[in-house]
Amino acid sequence: MAKRKIIWSHRAKIKRYQILEFYINRNKSKRYSIKLNRRINKELRLLQKYPKLGIKTEIENVRGLIIEDFILFYETKKERIIIHTIWDARQNPDDLIIK
Repeated sequence: MAKRKIIWSHRAKIKRYQILEFYINRNKSKRYSIKLNRRINKELRLLQKYPKLGIKTEIENVRGLIIEDFILFYETKKERIIIHTIWDARQNPDDLIIK
């Protein structure tokens, strides 16, 4: 079976960018953002092999993959994995919008 293609939703792309930018500005260095981005990509490669790796959520077919202090919410389709959002788990959960 071929690897599923990773598709980032518009919201997920924006959130990822905001998270990486936040740490660049806060730390006055790109080092942590580069490390975090590599970790996300590594976990996504694992997810392609093991699509049920994440924890089930209350939303049908949506799972959450924990990466350090973040949760990557995704949905598995036949030939692709759709990343709906990436969430900093230290934020107020009432603000979370997955889909």
